[in-house]
Amino acid sequence: MLRYSLFLLVSMLLSSAALGQAIVLKDGTRVTENEFTMDGNNIVRTVKIGDKSATTVLPWQNISYLDWPEPVELLEAKNLMAQAKSEEAIAMLKKSLDFFQKFEKVEGNWYQPVFFAYVETLSQAGKFEETIKLIPQLRALSLSPEQKMTLRIIQLDIDRQTSTEYTSILAEANNILSDTVDSGVGASIWMIIADIHAKKKEWEKALMAYLRIPVFYGTQMQRVPDAELKAGQMLVKMKRYADAQAIFTRIADSYKGSAIAETAAKEKAAINGMKNEPEQEDAPSK
Repeated sequence: MLRYSLFLLVSMLLSSAALGQAIVLKDGTRVTENEFTMDGNNIVRTVKIGDKSATTVLPWQNISYLDWPEPVELLEAKNLMAQAKSEEAIAMLKKSLDFFQKFEKVEGNWYQPVFFAYVETLSQAGKFEETIKLIPQLRALSLSPEQKMTLRIIQLDIDRQTSTEYTSILAEANNILSDTVDSGVGASIWMIIADIHAKKKEWEKALMAYLRIPVFYGTQMQRVPDAELKAGQMLVKMKRYADAQAIFTRIADSYKGSAIAETAAKEKAAINGMKNEPEQEDAPSK
């Protein structure tokens, strides 16, 4: 009985996989992912007859809906961010976005979630100008409560970079923290808080805020590499050179092949062999 149940479960999973990623036509025909390619805005369908094949352009008006599971790019982009490979994550999401944008008017498409993830990743990667350009399009979408919260954070991060009204920005950051227990939100907000303290040259406060992310929000792996790098940079500002070198070494070893690893190696080279100096108070805020 157990063997039969396992066989049935595997068969169901394989059947489900076989039914996924397809264009469904109005007559019920399924055109699977490996049966078509995109040539500009044209859907080129390949039909095999025996050992021969023929191609035809599929009219958009014949499409009923997309039967498409959640795109793997959404998860893979987060994994790439966790490896400090932001450029690769952005490129992957952009490719997926370009595909689903063509199907924006078709039921079952993933354009909105992929577009939202793309803008969020741009923001996390520090692509400030690109993020600002896409914010109006993001606001025009019908967003879920979770997406509205993320947009609120993205806007706060933009304010952090364009305004010196640090008191009001920190107040909004604390309001958001009090509104949610979501770890993703918490990690994002603490990055903003830390960046503000760094702008105010409050090195120790910034250090402690950056370190909250790997310590308390370690599951948000896409945030950890940048937080660790900036924590190391705060240690340099505090003249804790030996401590900073240890962090830069670990970053360079942990995220080999990434831009963050290269930055960490350069930061380490600049202070290599220097010892910690006596602690100094933060510079007064301006």
